[in-house]
Order: sequence, then C-alpha cells, then structure tokens
Amino acid sequence: MSQQIRKAEGKLGILTPGMGAVATTFMAGVIAINKGLAKPIGSVSQMGNIRLGKRTENRNPLIKDFVPLANLQDIVFGGWDLYEDNVYQAAMHAKVLDANMLFQIKAELEAIRPMKAVFDRTFVKNLDGTYIKTGTDKMDLAKQVMNDIENFKEANDLDRVVMVWCGSTEIYFEASEVHNTIEAFEQGLKDNDPNISPSMIYAYAAIKLGVPFANGAPNLTCDIPALVELSKQTSTPIAGKDFKTGQTLMKTILAPGLYARALGVSGWFSTNILGNRDGLVLDDPDNFKTKEVSKLGVLEDIFKPEDNPELYGDIYHKVRINYYPPHGDNKESWDNIDIFGWMGYQMQIKVNFLCRDSILAAPIVLDLALFIDLAKRADMSGIQEWLSFYLKSPQTAEGLRPEHDIFKQLIKMQNTLRHLMGEDLITHLGLDYYQELVDEIL
Repeated sequence: MSQQIRKAEGKLGILTPGMGAVATTFMAGVIAINKGLAKPIGSVSQMGNIRLGKRTENRNPLIKDFVPLANLQDIVFGGWDLYEDNVYQAAMHAKVLDANMLFQIKAELEAIRPMKAVFDRTFVKNLDGTYIKTGTDKMDLAKQVMNDIENFKEANDLDRVVMVWCGSTEIYFEASEVHNTIEAFEQGLKDNDPNISPSMIYAYAAIKLGVPFANGAPNLTCDIPALVELSKQTSTPIAGKDFKTGQTLMKTILAPGLYARALGVSGWFSTNILGNRDGLVLDDPDNFKTKEVSKLGVLEDIFKPEDNPELYGDIYHKVRINYYPPHGDNKESWDNIDIFGWMGYQMQIKVNFLCRDSILAAPIVLDLALFIDLAKRADMSGIQEWLSFYLKSPQTAEGLRPEHDIFKQLIKMQNTLRHLMGEDLITHLGLDYYQELVDEIL
C-alpha cells in the first residue's frame, strides 16, 4: 500500500487553536530541536522504533525512517489565541521552559503571532478573552477561520496544513439535534445555535477545507455525527479526544497490568493539583465535568466490570482536580488504589506522580500532527482510531467501545503503520519459531 501514500513534499503548517502552555512548549521544542539545542524525547514518531518481520530478522527501524513523515525542518507554526502575546511572550508567561532556552530561540518565537480567536465565555467561564473575533453569526466566524487557514497557507507557501486543538476544556454538554447532520449543523451556525461551541467552529472550518483535525481536549468538538459525516465527504482524517498526559497515562499503564494478572480492584481514588491556565479553567464545575467524564471512562473500559463482576463489579472510582496556582504547569497527582488478590486478601498501591503537564503534552501534539498528515496523504478519512494511543477518551465509530489499554493501542498504531507500508502485521503469537524446530526434528 506504500505506493498510494503521497510524499511529504514541501512545507507543513501546524495550526493550533490555543497558544498557551501546551502549544508554546510544542512550538519552542520543535524549533530548539531543529537548532540542535534539544532532543524530541517523548515523541514516538521521532524516537520510537517499530519491529518489522520476525524477531530473528532484527529489523527495528525508527518510525520516522519507516514511514514518510514530514521533516521537522519543514514545519511552520501558526494558531489563534484569546490574548495577543507572541509565542515568546506566551511561553515566558507559561513558565514551562527555562528562560535561557527560550532566549536562544527568541527571534523564531517572536515571529509567531496568534490570529484573533473565536471565543464564547459561555463555554469557558473562567477566562476573559481580549483578542477575539466578532461576526454576524457563527457561520460568519467559521468563514473567518477558513480565511485565516487559507491566508496562512498562502503567506507561508505551504503544501499542506493540519490543525490540533490546544485550547481550553469547554463546559460539559451532550450532542443534540443540531449535531446530528451536516445540514442541521450548518443551519445552526447561521442561527447562532447555543449548542455549537467555539471548538466545533474551528473543527468545522478545518474539515470543510479538507484540513486534518485532532482534538486535544475532552470537548465534543468533532465527536458528533455531523462533523464525522463532513470528514467523510471531504476525505479528511479526524482524531480525538483529550491528550493522554499525566494521571490518565499512568492509569492506562497500571490498570492493564492488574487486569492481565486477574487482580481485583475495589477502589481507585485520584486527585490532582495544577496551577496553569488549564487548572484555572477546570476550577469551574461545568468545565471540570467534561474532564471528569473523560477520565472516568478509562478504568471502566479496561476492567469491563460487567464481564468481571467478582474482580471489578464494586469498584469505586473518584477523580478530583484542584486549582493550585503556586505549582503552575507542574501538575502533581496522587492515586490510592485498593486491590485484592488470592483468597481476597487486601493490598494497596500508592502513586505520587510529579509531572510537567505541557512537557508530556508537547510530543503528543507533534505526533498527532505528523500522523494525521500521513493519514491525509494516504487517503484515509473519518475517525482515525489508530491514534487513540495518544488520547484519554478515544473517538470511535458509533456503537464501538474505545480501547484504553495503552499496550493494545500501541499494537493497533504500529500495525496500522505496517499495513500502510505493505509490511506483515505482527500478532506476537510466536509459535512459528518453535514449529520450525519441531518440523526439523521430525
């Protein structure tokens, strides 16, 4: 199938709605890497290997050397934000990266300036944007975003563009009639329907233009029938939702291990403290609800209590996030896990993860951008579930339960890449190695 993938020629534009801590850390990191000042640690696309063929063949190339991904030197950055700060100013304000490092790439960062954002305080009550678009209706705002995309592409002489949502978590709401069909959705844009959020306007604008879109927040965004339908009509790959970074990353590593060993879990209490803009937004209960739903679904889908009632039928799962300004972007999470083993004897696991939220998210933004660009060049459209490896609440086809086990997600992603490149899929069965020995003896 590799001959069907168009080459990654020319420049790739990566647009991010939201240019706060995550986006500026991502952009600064790629620029620093290109200047030889840093390494792309945490980026599976850049530093991860993929096994090809049998183990005895010892073929384990880097993923970036196996599939035709865009070169980091060919990336151009842009985006939208509620505040007018350039990326250098925004990165200094976020206080994620060392000021000395930022100073070394100051000129490149200062050159990246945000476009005015689509903003509705109804969906993010704890922020008050000062650099925002105005329009006659939501369709007008969507057309302004489309104009921004096309102007950005022309001004930078880009071959391709992708969009990755790096904005704030919007308030919790469920899909309604306006989200069911593209006709209803477009009429809703014209009618200023209150159930169409800013992130949906960005997603619509991108997908309408055939620009691949990945959603890094737990918002509905493109996880609605109307935009899934549009993505198929315009042959556009989409992926979401919610970057899998700190506490949930640990859950998708630990829970599959407990499940694999048939160890019971009676309770899992999780709490976080976080002080960046994301923490401020999540300090509002309506916004936290969106994040809570995203986080709570992970254990249920891994443990499948309806299939394993004796082990997980009575699990009590609680998640808390507390806004704590002194910690800034340095999130701290605590997990208390009550487990039981042979003959029902009780045990506990305690996890204290002192992580850096944007440091974990930045390589995810890079990988999603590069892989969704690959998907577009391979003529893949609609939901890209193979990218669920990076996401807390993976978007799936209607009626299909998401896979949260990070190890199964990795196999799914690697097998997708093997398939694209015409290599054999790997099942890890391994019996063929030993059957050959048996045949030799006989």
